[in-house]
Amino acid sequence: MKLLYTQNSPYARKVRVVALEKHLDLDLQEVVLGAEDSPVTQYNPLGKIPVLILDNDEGLYDSRVIVEYLDTRTPGSRLVPNDPRLRISVIRWCALADGICDATIAVMLEQRKVSDQQSASFIDKQMKKVEQGLAVLNEDINKKKWCVDETFSLADIAVGCMLGYVSLRLADMGWQDKYPNLSKHYTILSKRPSFKETAPVAA
Repeated sequence: MKLLYTQNSPYARKVRVVALEKHLDLDLQEVVLGAEDSPVTQYNPLGKIPVLILDNDEGLYDSRVIVEYLDTRTPGSRLVPNDPRLRISVIRWCALADGICDATIAVMLEQRKVSDQQSASFIDKQMKKVEQGLAVLNEDINKKKWCVDETFSLADIAVGCMLGYVSLRLADMGWQDKYPNLSKHYTILSKRPSFKETAPVAA
C-alpha cells in the first residue's frame, strides 16, 4: 500500500500514526499538491490528501475512510471500538478534532493573503471555532488518561495530530496555558514513537 501525503497535513499524519500503531508497512510518497505531475487527482477526484493506493491500484480517501480501513487490517485491539456506544464516542472526538484542523487551515490560508485582502472578521470567526473546540475537548478529557473508556484509541490520535498542527500554525495562541488538560494529554502522546516519527516541521 502506498500513501500519498504532505509532511505537515494533520489528516495525513493521523493515517501515518495509525499505520505505525498497527505495525502496518506503508510506502510513503510525499507530494506537492500544486505540481502538474502530482498523482493525487489520479486517485482522488477532489485533489486532496491523504490518499491510500491499494495493491489493486484503487485509491481510498479521505483520512476517515483510510484509518477505518487500516484499523481492520490487523487482528487484536481496535483503535475504533466495535461496541456501538464507544465507537460513536470515538468518532465524535475525531469529528471535533478534524473540525478544529479545518478552522486552523482556514486561518492559515487567509493570513497568507496580502494584508489588504485579508478579512479580519473571517479570521476571528475561524479562531472562535478553534477556541470553542479546544475548550470542549479540554473539559471532556479532564483528568482522564485517554479520551474514551480509558483506552488509547483513534480519538487520542486525532486529538494529538490536531494539537500538533495548532502548535505549528497558531504558535502565538498559547493554547497550552489556556487548556491545561489538553496540554498534559499532548505531552503524553508526544512521547509515543508513532508521534515522534511523524512530528510536523516548521515550514
